Amino acid sequence: MTSRVFSNEQKARLTQVINEGCQTLHEIDSLNGGLSDLIKAVAEEMEIKPATLKKALKIAHKASLTKTNQDHEELNEILETVGKTL
Repeated sequence: MTSRVFSNEQKARLTQVINEGCQTLHEIDSLNGGLSDLIKAVAEEMEIKPATLKKALKIAHKASLTKTNQDHEELNEILETVGKTL
């Protein structure tokens, strides 16, 4: 394996992107933790599963309700075909 030698400018740029990337990922982790806490609190208050609320949030964020419904219809058809429905 050949070692690559970076110029001082490249090294500075790499250091910058790593430092900024680490800070951004830390902020994302913090925000995700806060969102999870909010979802859990609201779900408990409204007596729904946190996973259901989180899934609704993701579908709303992606504006993918139509696609999700189509996927569920296909899933239902498969389960009905094999006789695995309630």
